Amino acid sequence: MTDTTQTQPPPPEGADETFSAIKPRSPEFRLAADAVRGMRQDLFHDAFAYRPLPRLGPDRPLTRRLSGRARRYAAWAPHATVALGGLLAMTAATASFGGSTVTGLLCGLLAVAPVAMTLVRPVGAFWLSLASTLVVSVLSWPWGDRPWAQCSVISHLVVLTVVAVRTRPRTAAWMWLFTAGYGAFAEALFGIGPYGASDTAPLLVLSALILLVVTVWHIRRDAEEVVSAQQTVTAHERSRRTLLEERTTIARELHDVVAHHMSVVAIQAEAAPYRVENPPPELERAFAVIRENAVAALTELRRVLGVVRAEDYEAPEAPQPTLADLDTLLANVREAGPDVTKVVTGAVRELPQGVELSAYRIVQEALSNTLRHAPGADARVEIGYVLGGLGLRIVNGPVPDPSTVKPSPGAGHGVTGMRERVAMLNGEMTAGPADGGGYEVTVFLPVAAADAGIESDA
Repeated sequence: MTDTTQTQPPPPEGADETFSAIKPRSPEFRLAADAVRGMRQDLFHDAFAYRPLPRLGPDRPLTRRLSGRARRYAAWAPHATVALGGLLAMTAATASFGGSTVTGLLCGLLAVAPVAMTLVRPVGAFWLSLASTLVVSVLSWPWGDRPWAQCSVISHLVVLTVVAVRTRPRTAAWMWLFTAGYGAFAEALFGIGPYGASDTAPLLVLSALILLVVTVWHIRRDAEEVVSAQQTVTAHERSRRTLLEERTTIARELHDVVAHHMSVVAIQAEAAPYRVENPPPELERAFAVIRENAVAALTELRRVLGVVRAEDYEAPEAPQPTLADLDTLLANVREAGPDVTKVVTGAVRELPQGVELSAYRIVQEALSNTLRHAPGADARVEIGYVLGGLGLRIVNGPVPDPSTVKPSPGAGHGVTGMRERVAMLNGEMTAGPADGGGYEVTVFLPVAAADAGIESDA
């Protein structure tokens, strides 16, 4: 039987630190580490950072009730309150040590300096208050109150209150603990006062009550902000829901009225040639065009109603019409009777999709107005590709037979819609009677050279 001894190599140098770093820590250790980290963040990190005390806003309870000069003065109320606390501390110093003596004057300055510092550097003011309290104790030795002089008590309470209001409850708790630690240290260093009583305990009780009130104020203010934000979100959601309900109602009414009649038109146009024996080809073609236009209108209507019904509606990926589809539109208009001429000037190029679609819709609406208000009149569509954009001119001649013009039941939104499309693209538009009769629509849609180049490259 052979014994085999395995010798493990010693851990590399520095491995103990590495292993201890990755060793899991206990919850108590993590809690203590977080507490130390929070203390360092609240009281030591940027302790003397410049943080001026802001004035009261116009929506605060005090300034909301005032107006004019009184409101401007009331905005400085926090600064005036701090100044009053500093004046009270200085008065206590001069009353205790005498305002005419060097000690009294120096103690008064040491009492008011931390209070004044809370206006610009709140956390640094706390450390200055502890330091000034120690200096006042040294200056008042051996006849003064120990370890807290009256001026130091007032000054430190004002500093604790202002800093607690300007920071957060955790910072106030750390300040209270450091105050208790300083009180114990000062009593061990100087002893208790001449009357055999320590003023550290009353100071800690009073400061704890003040900090508790400030903490409750912080909690209430945070709760009010959360409730206010929630109310704002709720009101916004309610407004959006009301708008969506209104849009759904409009969409339903449009579908019930317009879609129904367009469907009837499409069905009747499809069935009409079968009701006539040996219909002429022109009649069959006319009814086919009517059915195609009705079906196209139904498709567009359903797409628009889908956008109106739901705010998260995704439009179908069908290509939008462009100026390349203008010949089909003009052919449909010619089937209705009028002679439509198209004239293109300039170098034809591909424009941004928004410009192409708007130009197509403007021509479509202008020709629709021609069919509605000037039946039988010839029309002319001019398209000009220029360096700065796209020019459009749609003009129709006078009505051949005015007796054929019937009152239009529309609300006159055609020209308004065209103007909205032009304004959306920062263009220009004029619409009015043409020379020699008829009606004329002139539009210019600006297109930046860079946008046109990008579209061409695409």
